Amino acid sequence: MNEPRFSMSGVAKRFGGTQALADVSLAVNAGEVHALIGENGAGKSTLMKVLAGIHAPDAGAMALDGKTYAPNGPAAARQAGVAMIHQELSLAPHLSVEANILLGRELRRFGVVNAAEHRRLARAALARLGQAELPLDVPVGSLPIAQQQLVEIARALVSEARVMVFDEPTSSLTEDDTRRLFEVIRELRASGMAIVYISHFLEEVAAVSDRYTVLRDGRVASNGDLRDTTLDAIVRAMVGRQLEELFPNAKRQPGDVVLEVKGLSGRESPRDVDFDLCAGEVFGLAGLVGAGRSELVRCLYGLEPIRTGRVRLVRHGQLRGAAGDSIARGVGLVSEDRKSEGLAVGLSIADNLTLSKLSPFSRFGWLNLRARERDVAGWMRRLDCKAWGPRQAVEQLSGGNQQKVAIARLLHQQADVLLLDEPTRGIDIGAKAQVYRLLGELASSGKAIIMVSSYLPELLNVCDRIGVMCRGRLREVRSADAWDAESIMHCATGREIAAPENVGGIN
Repeated sequence: MNEPRFSMSGVAKRFGGTQALADVSLAVNAGEVHALIGENGAGKSTLMKVLAGIHAPDAGAMALDGKTYAPNGPAAARQAGVAMIHQELSLAPHLSVEANILLGRELRRFGVVNAAEHRRLARAALARLGQAELPLDVPVGSLPIAQQQLVEIARALVSEARVMVFDEPTSSLTEDDTRRLFEVIRELRASGMAIVYISHFLEEVAAVSDRYTVLRDGRVASNGDLRDTTLDAIVRAMVGRQLEELFPNAKRQPGDVVLEVKGLSGRESPRDVDFDLCAGEVFGLAGLVGAGRSELVRCLYGLEPIRTGRVRLVRHGQLRGAAGDSIARGVGLVSEDRKSEGLAVGLSIADNLTLSKLSPFSRFGWLNLRARERDVAGWMRRLDCKAWGPRQAVEQLSGGNQQKVAIARLLHQQADVLLLDEPTRGIDIGAKAQVYRLLGELASSGKAIIMVSSYLPELLNVCDRIGVMCRGRLREVRSADAWDAESIMHCATGREIAAPENVGGIN
């Protein structure tokens, strides 16, 4: 086409003292999937929120199908044909699936909602995602996160959008759901839609996108056709340097057993789980969505009831099944859902990092806030958390920096056993490398770590042992070098496969 479907020229946006975007230009054609890549805080989501009418630009101009485009809010952007799937879900949890899909697009005649047409549109949108049987009347909040994400995508599909932005859409999807989403994206591209795809998974970018733009520190660092570049070149553009090593190459010798799990069963999942965890060990939990991995670590921590079995810390005895007791005995959890459960996003970094353990700053019932800020600033430096200071609200941070705050809280608690549920979800490749190195350092210092992850390369390269869960059971545990991606997936799907010979990590 002679003109792009949409264009952005010289866009700038500042938040207080932070220059989020500076002279950014982007153009995407009809029938194109354009990857927007960059580290957390690089400006990707901010740029797309300008396009979607959520933020007004400080400078620059936009056009949609050759006409000036300047939405005065998200509703105006949707009306113009721009839809955005946000990284953090923006659903109404107490409303039904159908109501969420049609929210803002209700069809009325003489003031009466056309219920039959609503159901038809909702069912058709879900069918395009391979979810035709998903019940329409259940509250969205009762669904697993993966299905909530699909409802969010279905809501965008019912709009007559000409431009669709996907901001980390696969962060909670299974492999099959991701494959179906890619099919939908290809169908939308074939229909002439312009699509912007934001992802930290470069293999996804390579699989689904035509062109790319890399942002770094709010500016365009690189762009072009994906077929004319390499993933290494994209990584260099993202981080501004050669990323020498993504995964730490450290051999550890685990110590004594610190945690014993015997016959553990929850309400429905896990089921009859046995394993031991050693000091200085990273123990990975693999499995498909719904296999019981998150339920297992939540039972260990005390957030889910234990029906039978026991969890025993060698030094402190049996855990009582309460989060407060777990914290007091040196067990910490990073939840997979940082927005609604892992962090108090409206509070400051300092509050989120220290509220679970204020004793280091308390004397005679008074808090030494200056000492607390010094301590928090130290953790922020250690984890390279990008923020203007400890008093900044967590909701103002990028997803990766929010995750760093959640991990820092466990370190502040001086936890000896760390339960990490999808700790690198939504984190860019540079931040992932930092987290991997940090986990290696913590394990080398004697910390015992359980890590749930759906990203097999990090399990194979970061963990000492990997256990695979299937239908609530811990089906098999092996040393990491006795697994490969294929054998893990066979085990996770309930099929038998022999241990691979001479298998190392995926690099």
